[in-house]
Amino acid sequence: MKNRDDKLINDFGEEWNKFNQNKISLSDNKEIFNKYFSIFPWHLINRNSIGMDVGGGSGRWTYFLADKVKKIYFVEPSNKAIEVSKNNLSKFTNIEYLNNDANQIPIKNESIDFCYCLGVLHHIPDIAEALKGINKKLKINAPFLIYIYYAFDNRPLWFKLVWQISNFFRIIISRMPFFMKSLTCDIIAFLIYYPVSRLSKILNFFGYKNNNFPLSFYSNQKMYVLRNDALDRFGTKIEQRLNKKQIYILLQKTGFNKISFSNEEPFWCVISYKEKNL
Repeated sequence: MKNRDDKLINDFGEEWNKFNQNKISLSDNKEIFNKYFSIFPWHLINRNSIGMDVGGGSGRWTYFLADKVKKIYFVEPSNKAIEVSKNNLSKFTNIEYLNNDANQIPIKNESIDFCYCLGVLHHIPDIAEALKGINKKLKINAPFLIYIYYAFDNRPLWFKLVWQISNFFRIIISRMPFFMKSLTCDIIAFLIYYPVSRLSKILNFFGYKNNNFPLSFYSNQKMYVLRNDALDRFGTKIEQRLNKKQIYILLQKTGFNKISFSNEEPFWCVISYKEKNL
């Protein structure tokens, strides 16, 4: 069953071709990686583990995992993104690239020791079906790390209103040809992301608690990351946002348990474990 949007996949291929990570240092990417993987159960994987990166994009997360395990299946629906990732991960020989989506992964069922899917599920038409597809490939009790856009359930009302305004512009921008949306998102990064995130940094320096300040997550991030994430946010036609309860129920219904949420940004990072086959 098809569970993908081909135009969206093509646009993400263009995005990773533009932001191929060549202009950002490994230390900067590692800092971001550590935030996503802060709740990952590292003690459960070793040199004999086989992992799966679903929606791997440019390969920036797999880069920091490949030398820790036996093998990683790199699942990515965009051919152009796979070419970028092959270049970024060329030093590794234990990565197998699969040009597939989450519902059509040509891997033996119940063969994967761990999986991560970061910033992907909220761009898939049917999240539950994608989770079922991933579930089939995991061994019982295998850890599964996801990052999915949150519904601001831990934010004040005014924060949600700001998002509503931004979402209006996302709907318009995401329909543009890639060149135009890319240019528009660069302008957003320079005129909004950068000054607002730096204001957050200044407020923090003077002791102001800025947890609810828009774009505070980017207060120390370089412009390259801001441009990449602005395009990631405003350039996509499918953006689903779920609150904690919705994510919890969704994971339970698709065969996962021991569900735990990170209390730090980015929200929501969630670790769960495969409980049963579907």
